[in-house]
Amino acid sequence: MTPPPKPHTNDSIRIPALLVATLANFLTPFMGSSINIALPAIGSEFAADAILLSWIPTSYLLAAAMFAVPFGRISDIYGMKKIFSCGIVLFTIASLLSAVAPTVLSLIAFRIIQGIGSAMIFVTGLAIVTSVYPSVGRGKAIGINIATVYIALSLGPVVGGIMTQYLGWRSLFFAMIPLGMVILAITCWKVKNEWAGCRGERFDLKGSIFFSIALVMVIYGFSILPKIAGIVLVIFGILGFSGFLMFELKVDSPVLNVRLFKNTTFALSNLAALINYSATFAVVFLLSLYLQYIKGLDPQSAGLILVAQPVVMAIFAPIAGRLSDRFSPQKLASLGMTLSTIGLFIFAFITSETSITVVTVGLAVIGLGFGLFSSPNTSAIMGSVEKRFYGVASAMVSTMRLLGQMLSMGLALMVFAVFIGNVQITPVQYPALLKSIQTVFMICTVLCFAGIFASLARKIY
Repeated sequence: MTPPPKPHTNDSIRIPALLVATLANFLTPFMGSSINIALPAIGSEFAADAILLSWIPTSYLLAAAMFAVPFGRISDIYGMKKIFSCGIVLFTIASLLSAVAPTVLSLIAFRIIQGIGSAMIFVTGLAIVTSVYPSVGRGKAIGINIATVYIALSLGPVVGGIMTQYLGWRSLFFAMIPLGMVILAITCWKVKNEWAGCRGERFDLKGSIFFSIALVMVIYGFSILPKIAGIVLVIFGILGFSGFLMFELKVDSPVLNVRLFKNTTFALSNLAALINYSATFAVVFLLSLYLQYIKGLDPQSAGLILVAQPVVMAIFAPIAGRLSDRFSPQKLASLGMTLSTIGLFIFAFITSETSITVVTVGLAVIGLGFGLFSSPNTSAIMGSVEKRFYGVASAMVSTMRLLGQMLSMGLALMVFAVFIGNVQITPVQYPALLKSIQTVFMICTVLCFAGIFASLARKIY
């Protein structure tokens, strides 16, 4: 096996690598958050029903989740830059196809391709940044990289809404094309090196298929809970994961090295990430309903209030990343989890009389908590593995995020089904809606509180 290249200490390598990874990190969350705003316009043009429209974001998410870990392993074998560049090309082509999609079914198909390209991008971008930065300075770089996600999430609903209103929903996809071309040009021009710590090893195709099928069953199952089909899919998905883990222990070159989870830092940091995303992702969804139904605000006013959380995240993620280079990432991440718990606890007692100021403060506290948690926790995950596993470790970061997001929404939808049922929300249902929101926030508070101990239990050196 060819030994991995030594990490470069030259800024001529680091800065371009961080630049392309950061720009690429903007693509996927912006696309995801902006397309949700455009769904009514898409539905109106294609005369599509709500179920079909829901597949436009869901197909993208499922494709990204399916291919994250396999492409993380492929990048370790064949080269991170190569997979990253191919991902940019695929994402850009899929954006063009989506922009000219003649039907809603073709749009869904192109979104699947876009999701595959996204998986190739986000599992390699973080791995490349980790490869070129030494342990001192890596946290700051990861913090900048992660902050871009929050900036994209902040701009997505606002910019996406303006573009959809004045330029049409297709403009969202057209806008991704020049950005993709710029990223590809910088990558080819400035990022000259390749990183492949496992070059020459065999790719585990059977394990990849096994993993993808099990993950899709879990994610899609949670998306349709509490239907019986959803429960069955989740159960079979969990059983599938158990079988996958046993299968991987017997493979010489596994797609996911299960033995990595013997590393306490790696295992508990991933668990902490899963818990944090599961507890916090549904916050914006819940408060969007609260602000528009209970408080009677229009979508624009509600959006301006909700932007408080990602803005605070974007401000503090780079700061937390820099602090993680000097102080214990374990303590910083645990402090972030604690603040998130406090923010969720505030919303567990939300009422129709709660002031907008309290809502904004609660969002800011959660944003601060997540900003302090995410960068140090990600830095801990990437720093706990050998360089030859950077691709897989980066893929696990993405998988925990995607799985946590679906678990969070699945929890919210289950509670809504119990208190409200499958009916249109009218003023008659407002008391039940408020009770549902309070219940979800209480469950998320308990979940996030448990995550504090998962974060504290690891040992980071």
